[in-house]
Amino acid sequence: MPDDRKAFALRIEPALWVQLERCAAAEFRSVNAEIEVLLREALARRGVKVAPPEQRKRGRPKKENEE
Repeated sequence: MPDDRKAFALRIEPALWVQLERCAAAEFRSVNAEIEVLLREALARRGVKVAPPEQRKRGRPKKENEE
């Protein structure tokens, strides 16, 4: 499944980055995933409805000889 998410550069203050890393680690997320969660929460507070993200498969892919 191709990844059709939009990639872009984000300039961010170092102190804010440190806090994002701490929050992400506390939730067992990447910083990118944490930013997405925070953006969705902020939009929801403003009444903007965003479709939930598509669930991605987790774990290692099965080997060809496994069923």
